[in-house]
Amino acid sequence: MGTLTCAFFFIPNFTIYKSTGDNHFTIKMYGETVGVVGSEAEAYSLMDEARKQLQMETDKLYMISEPDLELVGEESLIKKTDSPQAVKDRMVELMSANHKDALESAYTVKVNSEIVNLATKDDVETLLKKALLAYDTEGIYDLKLDRNEKKVFDSYTADVYKKADEFGDFVPMVGIENDMNECIKRADDEREKSFDEYQYGLRNIEFSEEVEVAGTYVNKSEISDIDTALNLLTNEQDVQQIYEVQAGDTLSEISIKVGIPMEDIVAMNKDTMEDINSTIRENQALVITVPEPTLSVIWTERTSYEESYEADIIYIDNDDWYTNQKVTVQEASAGYRRIVADMTYENDTEIDKLIVKEDVLMEAVPKIIERGTKIPPTYIKPISGGRFTSGFGRRTAPTAGASTFHKGIDWATPVGTTVVASCGGTVSRAGWARGYGNVIFIDHPDGRQTRYGHLSKIYVSVGQKVSQGEKIAASGNTGVSTGPHIHFEILINGSQVNPLSYMN
Repeated sequence: MGTLTCAFFFIPNFTIYKSTGDNHFTIKMYGETVGVVGSEAEAYSLMDEARKQLQMETDKLYMISEPDLELVGEESLIKKTDSPQAVKDRMVELMSANHKDALESAYTVKVNSEIVNLATKDDVETLLKKALLAYDTEGIYDLKLDRNEKKVFDSYTADVYKKADEFGDFVPMVGIENDMNECIKRADDEREKSFDEYQYGLRNIEFSEEVEVAGTYVNKSEISDIDTALNLLTNEQDVQQIYEVQAGDTLSEISIKVGIPMEDIVAMNKDTMEDINSTIRENQALVITVPEPTLSVIWTERTSYEESYEADIIYIDNDDWYTNQKVTVQEASAGYRRIVADMTYENDTEIDKLIVKEDVLMEAVPKIIERGTKIPPTYIKPISGGRFTSGFGRRTAPTAGASTFHKGIDWATPVGTTVVASCGGTVSRAGWARGYGNVIFIDHPDGRQTRYGHLSKIYVSVGQKVSQGEKIAASGNTGVSTGPHIHFEILINGSQVNPLSYMN
């Protein structure tokens, strides 16, 4: 006993145990125990490593429910902890079992607003090559995806290129040899070739829209096979366009231009059109829905063929005539020619033609038209105000002696209302005429004539020249009339026409 007591007093550096707080921690994830570690920092570090390991073990992107890490700390003299590897493996196991979804690695192809997803980059190249092969039937061109180094994310550009010919890739020459080669090539291009010397076939092919390709992660259900993706991008879909009406257009001509029946065009434009007889005006915007594929291919083919052709119309300007006057001096006759042409198409629709060589077998005779250059006079309403009471055309006779075909238009207006010349010209009649009562006829420089009937007073005389808007009479109720009004006519080549079609 004494020996033990002595030993106790002579042990060096002995310190009494003091509490330092929690020194080991039990980890729980998703409500399950993971293991025991020595510190909170170690627990969170192992969780980060587990996340990385889970992602490295697969090419999928896991959408993991954020683990609610629960740490239960204890203090004890003897620490008993699990190995970090065992803790990390258990975390990986629980994270994998509790993921919301696993996104597959894929490649997204975007054309305008259409998007398709394919499993691999090779699938994307195959898809785009198939779209080209519809028009490059001999496989002259190829395609590859070039990595876009300027973009931070995994992005690619579709590069269409011509395959090497049987002699292999072209090796550029240098120095004098290169200059001589260029001179020979230019001389050959400028030399007149025979039809047999031209190389025919596909000369260029490309996509008309920008094709965007990028690596991504998507749900497996969103990944398409190549043929399905090709159908989505190349099958025609209805695309809404705007057609602006041009001068001289008719609905039937527009229907032929856009390939849509007139009734369908009316249905697409219910707000502005009632039926196929509705009036259309220059610069009017018509909604036209046409079928178009999302992904289009533009391709150019050199070809040779024979065709009949029309020569350009030759116009002879006549400064003494108005622009609405023209005469055909010579009728056209079609010619016949053989040509070499570069034909450019967007899918199956021709969009351009460049004639490279032309051999005229029979010269076309051009149509020659003499036409006026002077702006024709305009026509205005002959009174200010008034109430429109009768239009041009068939009607029930309003009173005995009146015609059932109205040759002008009427405005009801009080007796004495000022009447002006609708257009400048020369007075050819001023006085009484059967049916008209007091009437004025004015002949105009464009060959037309205007008439003003049922007047109460006449202020001009035959042979007098008047200007547009000049006061010529006062309205009245003379002749065959049912009440005070002004009767107005426009005649072309001696026949009455609807004045509303010619008035400004």
